[in-house]
Amino acid sequence: MTATRSIVTGGSAQKSRSNKRVEPIYYLFLFPAVVLFTLAITVPGIIGIFFSFTDSIGIGQWEFTGFTNYIAAFSDPAILTSFLFTFGFALVTVILVNVIAFLLAVGLTAKIRFKMGLRAIFVIPMVVSGIIIAYVFAFLFQNSLPAAGSALGIPFLETSILANPDLAWVGIVIVTAWQSIPGTLLIYIAGILSIPGDVYEAASIDGANKRQQLVRITLPLVAGYVVINVILGFKNYLNAYDIIIGLTNGGPGTSTRSIAMTIIRGFQTGDYAYQMATATLFFIITIIIAVLQLSVTRGRSNI
Repeated sequence: MTATRSIVTGGSAQKSRSNKRVEPIYYLFLFPAVVLFTLAITVPGIIGIFFSFTDSIGIGQWEFTGFTNYIAAFSDPAILTSFLFTFGFALVTVILVNVIAFLLAVGLTAKIRFKMGLRAIFVIPMVVSGIIIAYVFAFLFQNSLPAAGSALGIPFLETSILANPDLAWVGIVIVTAWQSIPGTLLIYIAGILSIPGDVYEAASIDGANKRQQLVRITLPLVAGYVVINVILGFKNYLNAYDIIIGLTNGGPGTSTRSIAMTIIRGFQTGDYAYQMATATLFFIITIIIAVLQLSVTRGRSNI
């Protein structure tokens, strides 16, 4: 009898939950956001994909050309070079930023003096505009460092790395990392602070040293935060634009021209449909990468 009553009660509760009506206030908040997102993102995206199958220059008459723009993009060395630079830059920067930010987070959550003040200092780059940071570092790379190299007799520093086609990307990675580390650092600090102190006390009692605690406790328990930082970082670095403009403007030559720069330059020179095809390819590749990231990290991103 008791079991029957519990089953009936459980079924009634489940039916009550399923029949629970959503409050109209939720739709009131949801509807404007959906409309704005659709008008600002979805509709322009669909229009852009449509025109990628034409010969449009952005205005005036146009005709359908099928997959001509896509075929041309696959065989265009400038497009392929910008894709290679963008993905290589994003991969290197994600690794560098996450390694440095995690190590800083470990240090800034330890029992050290002035750690609150140090946290405030380390997050300053996050509030400065990317283009301003780029111009400041461009001056340092082109003037201050060569002058210091000449004074100290260091040949490597006597010329700006931004003028070297083989090394200009290094300067871009350094500046991007300098701006990105604070945001990544804050996420790692939040992750480390969420770990109960009892876990470390138990590990210490069992004889685990600091390195073992870092490898066997801290890293596994902040794995979800690592996933967040990697996904957000890769997404941001694939869209790199302002820092590259301020540092190298895509040069020397086209050695540091990203996909975003290539697409925008194409819009400015009348290659609207062609660059929309490039943007569509970039969108598809980005979606594939995001799906692969989520599939690989599934089950490890629970915070």
